[in-house]
Amino acid sequence: MPMTSAGAERVALVTGGSRGIGRAIVERLLERGWRVFFCGRTPGSVEAAVAELRERYPGRVAGRAAEVGEPDQVERLVAGVVEAAGRLDLLVNNAGAGVFAPVDEIGLEDWQRLLATNLSGAFYAIRAAAPVMKRQGAGWIVNVASLAARHPMAGGAAYNASKFGLLGLSDAAMLDLRPHGVRVAAVLPGSVDTGFGGRRAGEGSSWRLDPGDVARAVTDLLDYPDRALPSRLELRPSRPPK
Repeated sequence: MPMTSAGAERVALVTGGSRGIGRAIVERLLERGWRVFFCGRTPGSVEAAVAELRERYPGRVAGRAAEVGEPDQVERLVAGVVEAAGRLDLLVNNAGAGVFAPVDEIGLEDWQRLLATNLSGAFYAIRAAAPVMKRQGAGWIVNVASLAARHPMAGGAAYNASKFGLLGLSDAAMLDLRPHGVRVAAVLPGSVDTGFGGRRAGEGSSWRLDPGDVARAVTDLLDYPDRALPSRLELRPSRPPK
């Protein structure tokens, strides 16, 4: 993947990287030799993840608490990565929230939080990272969406709206940025065995995707040659319950 000059260190930023799918993406990138920065919502979760990861990958991982729904925090996050590493080769917009209720029952705060986290947060990060990647003439932006970006469900008004929007944002950003050597893709996983939406990981979930499956999908995208741009990747459990 000729994204950097010979011998240069590849640099990634993963939002929502302290646990779940984001943590799996962080670990897989570290295993492949990347230098990885990530954020999480709470200082405690970020500090714990950094401490664990630095034992195995000293000098190549850093994290900070950030609320992706706040544009100023996202701008500082991206600027901090570029200041520390001098470049940014990969942005993974993974941070997400889930609240599920009928359209006439979901609270206004929950609606606003989901849109801020799942949709606006990705926009803020793309807006901050794209100029850096355009100057480099290369880069990847991967947006972790969901099959809920294409398939509405009862009780999913807010979540569906945020993910439908994220997929539209991803496709439009892809068209804007590919002339500059920046490739943008959306990964749309189905049910994943995490604690997302209040569900306990591992609880009756043997049929679900593992977070590592989604992480592999992300890194597999990075292996495509410069001439190829797989802009959408759908990932489903192979044997869901009937």
